[in-house]
Amino acid sequence: MEIKKGTNKFYIGDSEEKPLAQIILTDMEKEIIKIEHTYVYEELKGKGVGKILVKKVVDFALLNNKKIIPVCDYAKKEFDKNEEYTSVLYNSLEQ
Repeated sequence: MEIKKGTNKFYIGDSEEKPLAQIILTDMEKEIIKIEHTYVYEELKGKGVGKILVKKVVDFALLNNKKIIPVCDYAKKEFDKNEEYTSVLYNSLEQ
């Protein structure tokens, strides 16, 4: 399953306009990325695709020395479940 980088997202599917799954981000070019929404459409539901997309954003943040604010509920749950994501979690006290 190939994950592609779009304008303000990572997505799975043939085109950015009609993805099968996507994770919407804001401020990708800045130091702090916000995960706004995670969508997995019917075709891919129940296959762990949401987790894969969150992991892709975490890897992107690590590679580019960025921090993440998980705004969407799904991303928040994934950050709560995965202690290894703590290193990229934005903490306002660090600033």
